[in-house]
Formats: sequence, structure tokens, C-alpha cells
Amino acid sequence: MHVLTEFVRAPGRSMVRVLALALSHLLFACGPSEAPPADAAPVTLDHAALAEALLHRLDLQPGERILLVGAPGRFDPLIEELRAGARAAGAEDLGAHAVQGAQPDAWRTAFTDELAGADDGDLPGLLADVDVGVMMPGATTTHAVYAAMQQVLRGASGRTVHFHWAGAYSMDGRLLDQTPAFDALYQDVLLRTDYAGLAAAQGRFEAAMRGAEVHVTTPSGTDLRFRIADRPVTRQDGDASAARARRARNLIDREVELPAGAIRVAPIEESVHGTIVFPPTFWNGSEVRGLTLTFESGRVSDASAESGIEAAVAEMDAAGPAGRAFREFALGFNPLLAVPDVGDRWIPYYGYGAGVVRLSLGDNTELGGAVGGGYVRWNFFTDATVTVGAETWVDGGRMIR
Repeated sequence: MHVLTEFVRAPGRSMVRVLALALSHLLFACGPSEAPPADAAPVTLDHAALAEALLHRLDLQPGERILLVGAPGRFDPLIEELRAGARAAGAEDLGAHAVQGAQPDAWRTAFTDELAGADDGDLPGLLADVDVGVMMPGATTTHAVYAAMQQVLRGASGRTVHFHWAGAYSMDGRLLDQTPAFDALYQDVLLRTDYAGLAAAQGRFEAAMRGAEVHVTTPSGTDLRFRIADRPVTRQDGDASAARARRARNLIDREVELPAGAIRVAPIEESVHGTIVFPPTFWNGSEVRGLTLTFESGRVSDASAESGIEAAVAEMDAAGPAGRAFREFALGFNPLLAVPDVGDRWIPYYGYGAGVVRLSLGDNTELGGAVGGGYVRWNFFTDATVTVGAETWVDGGRMIR
């Protein structure tokens, strides 16, 4: 079984932020590390085509106010293309805010100058009238301006695009540096995804889940069941339009990922029963082997391991009640982001590829769930079988419907 785990920061939780940074590289080993070669020839990115694709997904309307947030030196030509395209669409270009280093003169506007001089506590108010935010490579939710934009999204206004251009993992669970091979794939996926087909497939899966039990198994022993009832299902189908944002039911409905591919849902907590079995993985900074978590009504009722159980228990204890709560089910749908069948095997873009499953622990309020507390732990599986009612959708990591 292949699974990777990662801490994710929740807004306002400094302890989790520190753990996220400290543990981001402490991912378990469960097999040979294979990834596309880092010494391949650089890829010439088509910034004009990428900008056109992003703007098409955003469907900007005249008068909408758009702000970019990024790191100078990364995708600067794309930022200029996006700003020019936004102005051509009749939107108001608010400039690009730099999350590190000096603000480039070419990015500056009166609005970015106001952001740069503001206290963190004043940022949500300044951003309240921003219709569209784009998280460019180098920016994260830990940066003050984007964190403040998330507060705006939680207030049921605005929308953002996450354009990370990152999130590649080796099969042994290590976060990989971006390489020319990854650049080539991500550009291809963004430009060639069948967005209508992706949306239709995700819609069918959501409809199937509404009235049936979902059952997830793996060869190593994971055997988990749950129901979603009327919980929001976020379909990351690449639609970043204002029309889509008006239908949003939670925070992540307003944060659209590009490349696109996954559905995400917080099941009804009391419906979650069964086990999740992990290969060797790191908890609280230490390796844990043979870890099995048993869930009753959405909470861990038993934890056992071949070795290192103390570290797993310590991490869950430190997180409070959220540490023993089931958070989220996510399933990737994009065939262009699937884990390669042959050659160098790796997990593209945070597991948004067809057949990749995420079973997470912790706070699910951003998904419309009932578990708070800030702590979040992601766990990705590439060999799971997913059955909805009597229909199998994923068989051993392969999307079959």
C-alpha cells in the first residue's frame, strides 16, 4: 500500500503551523523512491496559453476586482499576462502582492501599497471588496495577505484560484522539488483537461454517494464505511467563475484548484466506522510501523501498532479532540494526473489524479463538517478500492467508472 501523510496548517493555529513546517519533510518510506529526472532539459512554458486557460476558468466579469499573490522570480511573465488579460476583460487590476522579498515595481499599484503598509488585523477589511484572488506559486495560506483573504472567503464572499504549481510526491512519501518533467506535465494537464467531462464524472459520483454507503478498502487492511447525506461535496472541476462561487456552501467551494481533479467531502461524523491501516509513517516526528486506527461514530476508538504507538498517541493527544476525529474523504478524478502505471511512478499534484484516495483526520469546518480544533492530517492511498452502494468506482487505485 502506498500512502503519504502531511500536516496542514489551519488559520489561527500557531502550534499546527509550527508542526506543519517541522514535519513537512518527515514522510514515511514504504518502497523505492522513483520520480522523473531532475536533470531533464528545461521546459519552455507557454505563459500566454496558461494565462488564457486560467482566465477562461475564472470567467472574469467587467468591474470585478482581481488581486494576485505570489513570489517574485517565479512565474513573473505569467503574472503580467494575467493582469493584462484581466484588464482586457474589463476587470479592475489590483496588482500583485509579493509574499517575500521586495515588491517589484511592475507589480505595484495603490492597492498593493496599501496592503504592504497595513497591520495584519486590518487586512480582511481591506480585502473585503476583492472579488477574485489568485494564489500564485510561492504563496501559501500562511502568508498574511492570503490568510486574510481566507477570512473573506469564510464570510461567504469572493473566490480564489490556487495555482500552486507544486505538490509532486515520490512513492516513498517525499515531497519532491519541481522539475522540468513536472512543469511539462502540469502545463499539459491545465491546457488539455476535459473540464466538462471531469465535472460530469464528479457529478455522477456525488449523486451516487447521496443515497448510499461509501466503502473504502486497501490490500493492507483499511476497511472504512461512511455516509455523506446532505453534506457539501466540493467538486474541484476547474470552474472558478462567479456563478460557481454564488453556489458555494463552504470555504473550499470558493478556493478552486488548477490543475483540477478531486472531489472532497466531510462525511456525517457519526456514520464513519471501520479501520484505516497505515504503512510505516511519521507521527510526532517519529516513525510508526503497522499503525491501525479503528473508528466508531467518526472517532478513533482504538489505536495499535507494531512499533512506535507512543508517537502516534502523543500526536493525537497534542491535537486535542480533533486528533481522534475523522475529517475528510477525497477522491481524484483527473486521468491526466493519475499515478503512472509504468516507469518512474510518482503522485502528481496532491493526489488529484484518477483513483487516488485521501482519508484525513482533524478539523473539517472548511468542508462544512462539525469537527473544529485546527489540527489536520492528510493521508493519501494509491491502491484503494472505493465502492458506493453496490457499484465499484475505484478498483485497486484504478478509476473504472
